[in-house]
Amino acid sequence: MNILFVYYVPSGGVETLNRQRASALKEKNIHCHFLYYRKERELVNNHHAPTFITNDDKEIQQILENGNYSAVIITSDYKSLPRFRDLGYTGKLILEIQGYGPQSVARSELQNAIPYVTSYSDGLLSSKTPHIIQIFHDLYPSFPTFIIENCFDTNQFSYRSLPKDAHPIIAWIGRLEDNKNWREFLHIGCQLIYEYNSNIKLYMFEDHTLSLPEERQEFQQLVKTLNLEKNLTIHSNIPNPEMQEYFSLIGDSGGFLCSTSKVEGFGYAIIEAMSCRCPVLSTDSDGVRGSIIHNQTGKYYTLGNIDEAVKEAKELMTSSRLKEHIRSTALEHIKLHFSPEQYTDHFIRMITDLRMK
Repeated sequence: MNILFVYYVPSGGVETLNRQRASALKEKNIHCHFLYYRKERELVNNHHAPTFITNDDKEIQQILENGNYSAVIITSDYKSLPRFRDLGYTGKLILEIQGYGPQSVARSELQNAIPYVTSYSDGLLSSKTPHIIQIFHDLYPSFPTFIIENCFDTNQFSYRSLPKDAHPIIAWIGRLEDNKNWREFLHIGCQLIYEYNSNIKLYMFEDHTLSLPEERQEFQQLVKTLNLEKNLTIHSNIPNPEMQEYFSLIGDSGGFLCSTSKVEGFGYAIIEAMSCRCPVLSTDSDGVRGSIIHNQTGKYYTLGNIDEAVKEAKELMTSSRLKEHIRSTALEHIKLHFSPEQYTDHFIRMITDLRMK
């Protein structure tokens, strides 16, 4: 069985999900192919599967004709549903939602998507993101919907033993955009540096090709205003396999991953960190509720409350017992709740159900 997954660019959480599910589904003889409309950087992580990058109708039509796809799953881009029908695809067509940023935007987009979804697709797919599930319930009460928790293979992406860094490292991952809330991270880092440990290192992992010039200018100005230049290191477009070493290094340094997002659909960076025994401090950004249990698998702070974030961060860095408990419990939690085998079983059930409709 062949499945085609479609998305805008090979970057971010969707790209991570695609690589993870390609490996998982292959075990059941389901072969994933991937189509991205464009790439905005040279780096494309190896999917170990056919990967196409084109937005040309003729080329996409050729891919569809050659692929013999049992289903095409399009992530986010609901306006392309009629396009794929017009290009001759008659099989099962599914719209997948992996987050639209702010909840108001998600509701607005899915409201706009109704005529496209009901006229051209066969089903809706999402991970267990509470606000997306609620929107499905409100806007698509009788339409076929499938909720499948995303998968993660802790055997493929895991802790690496490396020389310990002399100073704690606090990391942030994302795009320089409002929803990822980079400003809050800089303020949290600044307060920890000036009130707790002046040697703290701040690592920010980002894709510089996906930010607006004015946003980057504001970022550079705030770094200067907060006097963070000597503590801050920017890492751009790190190949995904190398992140295992970074997460392991951060966890062993006594630091943590700080997720400041306003809303997350799932939060793959958090899962990756946990798999490498790197503790996580996060906002309650909705999609992370499946992975973070406060003081068990990670820590929460209230969005916008920098003093609270600093308090939780200090506890994480000073209590060895709590930190080790979180590191161990988080890893076991991922293995139990995000297993590739569980994803594959649910995915096969979805395809089977759609074939019967």
